[in-house]
Amino acid sequence: MFRCKKFNLFGMGAKKKNEKEQPEVVQDTIDQQADVAVEEQTDASELSEMKDKYLRLFAEFDNYKKRTSRERLELLRNAAEDMVVDLLPVLDDFDRIRQNEDADEDSFREGVRLVYQKLRQILERKGLQEMDTDEVDFDPELHEAITRIPAPSEELSGKILDHIEKGYYLNDKIIRHAKVVIGQ
Repeated sequence: MFRCKKFNLFGMGAKKKNEKEQPEVVQDTIDQQADVAVEEQTDASELSEMKDKYLRLFAEFDNYKKRTSRERLELLRNAAEDMVVDLLPVLDDFDRIRQNEDADEDSFREGVRLVYQKLRQILERKGLQEMDTDEVDFDPELHEAITRIPAPSEELSGKILDHIEKGYYLNDKIIRHAKVVIGQ
């Protein structure tokens, strides 16, 4: 067999080549482990930042819910305040009428009529509208039929002949259905 120190055809030279590459492989492994350690540290710090952001966001949302809940309760408590303040002059007028009950009947009636008009104007400014029920067709969405009576004429059949209680809208929303009598 032919042997050469430089080249070993039977695998002898392969040892020397592997021996030279081993320190590089070890160094590569160490570098990879260092990279993994750095990545783990980076991942840990990113995770910590994300947890912090999550906790802050959760706390902020919780504070928002509490604040809106308090505001809603405050709004409900004071919702009628504006209306009551506007109605106080009407209450004062009724007190004045009661104090002058002994006055003549015509001035008493006039006082009641003026207070009624004032009350009606205040409620209309707040969005209250009276429902029209004079000889209109019965609509179960708007009206509540109390009774049916024979219609005086054929054209009034199925129409509202009288109302027992007026119906009202508040800002285009029905707040009370009209109680009516229908012609049959």
